[in-house]
Amino acid sequence: MPLAISFELSDRDLEHFNAAIKAARDSAGNKPAEEIIAAAGKLLEEANKVDLPDFIAARLDHLDALIAMVRDEGWSLGDADRQHVLSALVYFADPADIIPDSIPVLGYFDDAIAIELCVKELKHELEAYEEFCEYRENEARRRGVSPSSVGSAEWLADRRQELQDRMHRRTNRETGSGYGDASGYKRSGYAPAWRPGLLRVR
Repeated sequence: MPLAISFELSDRDLEHFNAAIKAARDSAGNKPAEEIIAAAGKLLEEANKVDLPDFIAARLDHLDALIAMVRDEGWSLGDADRQHVLSALVYFADPADIIPDSIPVLGYFDDAIAIELCVKELKHELEAYEEFCEYRENEARRRGVSPSSVGSAEWLADRRQELQDRMHRRTNRETGSGYGDASGYKRSGYAPAWRPGLLRVR
């Protein structure tokens, strides 16, 4: 029988997690993107070996989407946008977790909260990327090809630009400043479109 448990992070709790994320970013220094992505991917691979609560598994799927965004040839993020996503991922490249991942199940609890904070920060990026993946999958199927084989096909360019421009506008409107070159996520109840994730956590 399902049991619903909700909890609220206080301002003090959020300060604690934000401080840990900032410390991870500071300690990462100039780690190359490949190292950051590989570390986040390793977390997913290790988590996939554990029977995780749905709450944590759903957040790890968001992490998979963040990783896919910076690896996706078709999405082709500009340097500033790419760096913004990588700066969110860097927490998962820091071995000094609040709760060590080696602790069964609970070891991923802090990661799930950190992912939730990243999703809040990058919600417009994730929404735009999700729409792009849906467009690519639908259009690829219409053309009789696999979405995994289209790469940076020319027919993706207009839709990609439209979505990335919208992403920048929405982010700039909320923050008052932009980071992009052109300067609620995750609807539930349906299967997401294909993306080049490291693995799919379900």
